[in-house]
Order: sequence, then C-alpha cells, then structure tokens
Amino acid sequence: MKTLLVEKDDTAVRAHVTDVPEDRLPEGEVTVAVRHSTLNYKDGLCLTGGGGLVRTYPHVPGIDFAGVVESSTDPRWSPGDEVILTGWRVGESRWGGYAEKARVRADWLVRLPPGLTLRQSMAVGTAGLTAMLAILALEAHGLEPGQGPVLVTGASGGVGSVAVALLSAAGHEVAAVTGRPETEGYLRDLGATRIVPRADLSEVSPRPLESETWAGGIDAVGGAMLARVLGQMRYRAAVAAVGLAGGADLPATVIPFLLRGVSLLGIDSVMAPIPEREAAWARIARDLPKDKFDAMTRPATLADLPDLGRAILKGQVQGRVVVDL
Repeated sequence: MKTLLVEKDDTAVRAHVTDVPEDRLPEGEVTVAVRHSTLNYKDGLCLTGGGGLVRTYPHVPGIDFAGVVESSTDPRWSPGDEVILTGWRVGESRWGGYAEKARVRADWLVRLPPGLTLRQSMAVGTAGLTAMLAILALEAHGLEPGQGPVLVTGASGGVGSVAVALLSAAGHEVAAVTGRPETEGYLRDLGATRIVPRADLSEVSPRPLESETWAGGIDAVGGAMLARVLGQMRYRAAVAAVGLAGGADLPATVIPFLLRGVSLLGIDSVMAPIPEREAAWARIARDLPKDKFDAMTRPATLADLPDLGRAILKGQVQGRVVVDL
C-alpha cells in the first residue's frame, strides 16, 4: 500500500513515500480503505519530528481520514460503510491516515452523515470538527444570532477558517482576527463582516477589562491574545478556546470572570465522546456552506506533504489541505 512513512536515524527525521505491506498495519477490528486525509498543525510536527508527538518510528502521520470500510470483525461496521476518523491519537502514537489503508478500533469511527461526501468531510476535517464543537458549546451557553459580533482569532488557519464559515452560515456577525492583510478578501468570502488586525490583540492590556465588544468568541491562538479577548467580552459572554499556538500560559486576572461573568470553555476534539462527534458532524452536514469551501480547500498528494508540513509550521498554509489517496 502506498504510504507516507516517517523514519528517524541518529541525525534526522525523513518523510518519504513508499510501499508498505498491509501486514504492518497495527491491530484493530476495522480496516479502512482511505480516500482522503488532511494536513493539520500536528501533522506538520509529526512530519518534521517536532513537538514530541511521535515516539516510535517508523511512523505514518495523518490525524484524520475518511474512507470506506474494507473489512471488519465488529458487527457495527460492514464492508462498504463510509466512515470518518478523528482523534484518539491516530497519526501521533498510532499510525494514521497518510496511507492507502488504515486499521483502527471500531469504537473510534463515526459514520459519514447524509448530505456530506467523504472529500467534503476532509475539507472540514479535525479543524472543522473542532470549530463545530466550539460553536455547539457557545450555543449551549446561550449564544444566538443577532446578539452581536462573534470574534474568531487565528481566522486564516484551519480551525479559524471553518469557524468563520460555519458561524456566518448560522446567521452570526463574524469578526475575523488575522495577521495577514492579504487574507482579508478570503475571509470576507467565507462570511467575515469585520477584519481585526492581529496586532490589535497581541499585547496584554494594562486594564483587565476593556469595552464590552464581543457577544462570544472562538480562540484558536491562546496566550496573550486569549487574555486580551477575555477582557473585551460582553457581560456573561463565553469564549471557546481550541488552540495553544500562542502558548499555554494565560496572562489574565480573574476580573473578567468575576465582574463580567465571562466563561472560558475548553474544547478538545481529540477525546470528545462519540455522541458529541456524531452531533457535530450532523450539524456540519446540515450547515456547511459547501459553495464557500472550494475557496478554502486545496488538493495535495502524499508527495506534497513534507514541504507542506514545513509550511504549515511557519503559518504559510491558508485554509484547508485535502490529501487525495
């Protein structure tokens, strides 16, 4: 089977396309013929040996994939079933989606919902699932269209791009934060009504509270930017935090939480329970603005991924990369 294999010796980590026998796949109840995967920040780390995510080599990255069940020893899955897999450390501690086949536990799979193709599911991918889990958490907190602008940080990245599109499709006014002025047209095409320069939020404010500006927020950056955003939330608004690109430290005080009742909602798609995943994918299938996704999706082959992995770590990849197998 054609595979993007990452190997490591005493001097370097090397990713290359090669043929790997199917009997080298890990144990699992279900074998899936992979049709599509995606490129995420974690994949960039796995491809380059960064972040300590891969501890055993050789390794097959790809933290998500969509495909067709080829064989199964579990009665819940039959040959021909179309499935999606995200999370469970696949592509990190276990071989992932950058191969023509994958073998996984039956409990990890989600059935492709009606109204969504396998390729569209990977145009969304882990990033889109994370964005939708954040939106559902904000809605459960009381966020509704018409309450005011919703801020999305890291908007030109994978999670941010999908969040902008999905929020706009749901009727929200969306303010997109980006440090790349050249992406303004792209973000407006996805549905952003306002562009906020990243520099406006990059420094910690000397005041723990600023003007009440945002009715809600999805933060894909963390660090100083998250602290700044918390101080700009309206009374009893919530921020769904999904990323740590800006660092794990939170240089904030308790003032936004105590005096404005702001809530900080942590979103982790890696270990989200299957019912939550199924609800998120069903909502994506219903609300996904499919006409907008051509603008935010680019195709790639396995051979493209080593270069793209380095590019995504430098913040040079816009939107979503779909890997066609």
